[in-house]
Amino acid sequence: MARILVVDDNREFCKFLMELLGLSGHEAHAVHTLRAGLACCATDAFDIVLLDLGLPDGSGLTGLPQLLTSPSAPEVIIITGSGDLEEAEQAFKSGAWDFIAKPLHTDEVRLTIARALQYRAEKKTARHPRFLAREEIVGESPALKACLELVAQAAVTDAAVLIAGETGVGKELIARAIHQNSDRAANRFVVVDCASLPESLIESALFGHEKGAFTGADCTRPGLIKQAEGGTLFLDEVGELPAAMQKTFLRVLQERRFRPIGGAGEVTSDFRLVSATNRDLDRMVTVGQFRKDLFYRLRGVDIHVPPLRERIPDIRSLVINYLERRSDRDESTLKGCAAEVIEMLKSHDWPGNVRELLNVLDHALAMAGDAPTLYPIHLPARLRLPQLRDQLPDGADRSEIPLHAMLQGKDLPPIRCLRETLIETVEKEYLAELMRRTRGQIKNACRLSELSESRLHALLKKYDIPRFRDA
Repeated sequence: MARILVVDDNREFCKFLMELLGLSGHEAHAVHTLRAGLACCATDAFDIVLLDLGLPDGSGLTGLPQLLTSPSAPEVIIITGSGDLEEAEQAFKSGAWDFIAKPLHTDEVRLTIARALQYRAEKKTARHPRFLAREEIVGESPALKACLELVAQAAVTDAAVLIAGETGVGKELIARAIHQNSDRAANRFVVVDCASLPESLIESALFGHEKGAFTGADCTRPGLIKQAEGGTLFLDEVGELPAAMQKTFLRVLQERRFRPIGGAGEVTSDFRLVSATNRDLDRMVTVGQFRKDLFYRLRGVDIHVPPLRERIPDIRSLVINYLERRSDRDESTLKGCAAEVIEMLKSHDWPGNVRELLNVLDHALAMAGDAPTLYPIHLPARLRLPQLRDQLPDGADRSEIPLHAMLQGKDLPPIRCLRETLIETVEKEYLAELMRRTRGQIKNACRLSELSESRLHALLKKYDIPRFRDA
């Protein structure tokens, strides 16, 4: 007998499911909001959660990571209507076991639950829990944990892996973790950046060449595929692979054989393939921009790396880890970080993901100089602007804030004027602090602010800011 929780706002539907589950010998409970479902799983143990996506207090998708990491770690089966398939796909990426479409078929419900319970039982009786060496992969958020579970599963196989995710999420770190936790870890991890290799050189880079094969080929060079012998070949940004190379590379994957440029015969290479992309390869296949047969060869195991906006709890750990690494690298004193900085970083949506966060920290460290602690003033102006109004205490004179003053007029100003005024306010504060910290040294100020000298002089003149003034 299993304990099953039904989370759905349709009470008649819940009654039907509970009767069906009871007849199958299971103990079933039902709640009708996401909040109630999360509360139940936090205090009680369940083997399976049947989760509706369209709940009155939010999409079940938002609570999925928390359900999966609750104390009993239940298997989650999504209940979806015909219009929720896109959300169901996202649920799979987050770790859901399966989905059942409405209207339900009783046999399908019973079979899906039976399979989920069988899977759960096999997990519990596994002899050895998976340990994952993860090095620079930092964080414990539910979204990251779900991703790393797939990494651990992929690492113990030799299947091809396709890693998808936005720019800056750390796809190469995930690929390295797969290699380092595999039986091939003692051999090479070879990176092929498909986006940066010139089309005229990509064949030589991949397959190698013999001496004299073309002008400038003064010696025999093994290609990247041969260098990955016994190890892992990582195709970064594989969606950028030229069409002509897609066909050629497909044969390499099928046969593990290729001919170096100018070579008399073919050579072999035993490598494990891991690929990564920030593009939608499904769509590219549909419109004829990427070969379907190659796509299926790459897609042995799918791993989606969550964007940083889905890993907000990890930001504090990422910041601390990076400050420690920078301190070790620069042989400098470890800086502290004010709580306000962490909160400000958590409020940003991070379109550039972890890479953008690390660049912001580099900026803050440069602005902080010898100061022992990072404060909000050390962050780029674009991160501080959204909280400009919130920094004033309740009851403060908000008429000093341009936004407030402009909104109190009879006529609402165009948003362009509003934006320009706010930006000017922050720019003026930033430049004054920049001059104080660099003591008016223009070259140093340009390096920190990433402004050209002409632009910096123009801004100083615009805001009438002296190059340096002792406080």
